[in-house]
Amino acid sequence: MTFELIYTAALIVIMTICLIREVFEPDVIIFATLVLLALGGVVTVEDAVSGFSNTGMLTVALLFIVAAALKNTGVLNTLGDWLSQGDASLTRKLLHFLFPVSLLSAFFNNTPIVAMFIPAVRSWARKADLPVSKLMIPLSYAAILGGTCTLIGTSTTLLVHGLLIANGYPGFGFFEISRVSVPVALVALLFIIFVMRHLLPSRKETMVELGEHTREFVIEMKVEPEYRYTGHTIEQAGLRELKGLYLFQIERAGELLSFVGPREIIKSGDRLFFTGLPDTILELQQTKGLSVIQDHEFDLKHYDSDKLGIFEVVVSANSPLIGKSVKKSDFRSHYNAVILAIHRSGERILKKIGDIVLRTGDTLLILADHKFAEKWYHSKDFYLVSRKATTASKPRGYVWFSLSILGLMIVAMATGVIPILISVALAALALMISRTISMTDARNSIDWGVVIIIASAFGISKAVEQSGLDDMIADFLIGLVGNWGPVAILAAVYLLTSIYTEIITNNAAAALVFPVALSAAHQAGLEPRPFFIALAIAASASFATPIGYQTNLMVYGPGGYKFRDFIKVGLPMNLLVGILIVIMISLLYF
Repeated sequence: MTFELIYTAALIVIMTICLIREVFEPDVIIFATLVLLALGGVVTVEDAVSGFSNTGMLTVALLFIVAAALKNTGVLNTLGDWLSQGDASLTRKLLHFLFPVSLLSAFFNNTPIVAMFIPAVRSWARKADLPVSKLMIPLSYAAILGGTCTLIGTSTTLLVHGLLIANGYPGFGFFEISRVSVPVALVALLFIIFVMRHLLPSRKETMVELGEHTREFVIEMKVEPEYRYTGHTIEQAGLRELKGLYLFQIERAGELLSFVGPREIIKSGDRLFFTGLPDTILELQQTKGLSVIQDHEFDLKHYDSDKLGIFEVVVSANSPLIGKSVKKSDFRSHYNAVILAIHRSGERILKKIGDIVLRTGDTLLILADHKFAEKWYHSKDFYLVSRKATTASKPRGYVWFSLSILGLMIVAMATGVIPILISVALAALALMISRTISMTDARNSIDWGVVIIIASAFGISKAVEQSGLDDMIADFLIGLVGNWGPVAILAAVYLLTSIYTEIITNNAAAALVFPVALSAAHQAGLEPRPFFIALAIAASASFATPIGYQTNLMVYGPGGYKFRDFIKVGLPMNLLVGILIVIMISLLYF
């Protein structure tokens, strides 16, 4: 054995142990390994840094901006709310939202997709009184499966695409991987819906219920003609069992209905009075067909969250608002803000928002310019001004513009009219120039940790190849399963990648196994293309541990899971997907 082989193997083992034990952040560990490989002379400095200019890495970085811009418009929030409506049956709900999640993940980086759907799924689970643990792992798995279906669905596929080009092979076509992964994804989704849901734990999210010690804000909503539950009962509309909200009164044609029974019919023009928690009030405010207030300058469903934010203010004893009703306080013109809801400690206010006479200590939930806190923080009008988390939102025109840009980008990439990197770069530029996303938000949207891992992975992959470590591992695999034919060799490469991606990052696994897969194909005298497809999917299809893929880690806390929950449901998923992928590739390529 040469020094380069021993040195590289030792560093890879140390890197793996450090990643498993989470000694440092993954990007730090992988970049440090690259530096040490260059220091030991296994790769040249030029080879070590080649990944930082690779088209695959640059495409991933720009896709973060495109995904963030879509998130900024609030379109994914709206879609998430729509997908979480409908029948309360768990099976029907999973059918309703898992397939669209997979479809979206095929054209977006799946990390922001899951980030956008987690609040919607949690909200729906609370409203339907279902265990959130039955929904979060399926959400992550659906995103993972969708991500394997196109070139841009996951950064791992783009990494393998970049490695192909760097090694002199044609990169993946936009839908090349689809004919293998789409049938597998469909079968796996049905497995999740009809089988896996029985294996998942039944744990409900801890939710603060309304009570005497909870701050209750009062909000008034008007039923518009387009509200989908007009003519239905309160119970059918799901307004009776809202978690964190209580419908306590209806005003109809000037008459107050103080006792609201579950069979009360909702009519157009009704004013519904809710009391509840700030976060659930903000969710309710986005419901189509229910309007808080009509204001020509503030569109509460499509406001620009880059300009407007949600604040809580406490009315002081010296405030000019004291003794005035909301309607007569001139709050809108004086503060350039809109009152969404009001909280009065120890008292449920049984009045229209406009008729409430403000008192010292009243807490107002308002929508205002981002400079509101800076302007009024030290004012005598308020004891306290605090900013709340604001749901991403943009005027409707931005929504359609961003979706159009996304559609054009996908068409350009799929047809090959414009190179993939240029297509994504043009989309990102259009979204930034149009102010769909600010320059600052665009810079902040890039996950530099993922970018550094991908860029460093190219140099590490080169080191595995140049040291001869790839040939040694390939020799072992061929000796182990070579007599069983090409399908067995393909399965061995898939299994090696799958095991490695469960214990370290998916991108690192793809980079390390790439030269092994190439060497194994050459030694067996086989076309390497199917091995690269198996590698790309295996590195992304991580189900058995929360650390194997970032979306699993994202749902780990919100779903209330334990590590063993992923092993219990993930190992069958890994086995199912692995067998199906090997069968599909064998049928199509061998």
